[in-house]
Amino acid sequence: MTGKIVKGISGFYYVHVAESGIYQCKAKGIFRQKKMKPLVGDNVKIEITHEKDMEGNIIEILPRKNELVRPMVSNIDQALIMFASAVPKPNFNLLDRFLVMMGFQNIPVTICFNKSDQIDDEEQERISAIYRNTGYNLVYTSTYDNEGLDEIRDLIKGKTSAVAGPSGVGKSSLINAICPEANMETGEISAKIERGKNTTRHTELVPVGEDTYIMDTPGFSSLVIPGLEKEDLWRYFPEFIEYEKNCRFIGCSHINEPDCGVKDAVRDGFISKERYKGYRLIYKEINDEKRF
Repeated sequence: MTGKIVKGISGFYYVHVAESGIYQCKAKGIFRQKKMKPLVGDNVKIEITHEKDMEGNIIEILPRKNELVRPMVSNIDQALIMFASAVPKPNFNLLDRFLVMMGFQNIPVTICFNKSDQIDDEEQERISAIYRNTGYNLVYTSTYDNEGLDEIRDLIKGKTSAVAGPSGVGKSSLINAICPEANMETGEISAKIERGKNTTRHTELVPVGEDTYIMDTPGFSSLVIPGLEKEDLWRYFPEFIEYEKNCRFIGCSHINEPDCGVKDAVRDGFISKERYKGYRLIYKEINDEKRF
């Protein structure tokens, strides 16, 4: 029998099997020997040990098309990166880090600014201007006045989507607003583990329609991008690419060199100063890590 891991906690994995439900499973010891850990999002084969209690064992992890470090998930079609428009005020540097990490792993991204009812048109325009030339899809949402919810429903249809962002930005509330069945699914798992669900402590994948899953992930306050070289960082700022060819020096870092096409574009307003500031901060961090 084949299914998808929708949650893992305390050594148990909860596997959703289409038209059957969710099975509580243990992973066979062979995975430890191979140093493989099942991840939320994995497609797996299971053997049933107790049909009445819907229990079984994971006997095979099917090939992954991708694997993320933060959040630790697999087989993602897209990421919905969510920050609050206000309360808490968006941390653009943290957002840029996540965009770089998703770009590094070739995961398509939509940026979602939630709680849009808490800002005026002028502030929304200010935020939009920062990411206008990046090529990322940008959506404003609010569970208070239902802004953007239909757009999110269309966006996730037929895909496996990871919703990620800092704590307190309304990820779980948005998921429950666009997918009322999410509460039903999480309730079923919570009953199995005899635990309530107030805040997201574990990554959880919720089946919400045919071939449609949405993943709620724990909030984060920092983000490390392993394996990324500083010389390649600019490639993950899509708006830089058009202007990089105007740099005098091959391999320009876009930091201190003269006649830099990227810095000229920042000066002329074609690249957001906020984004360039984020680039410099991440570049310095990667450079400092390599020195020590």
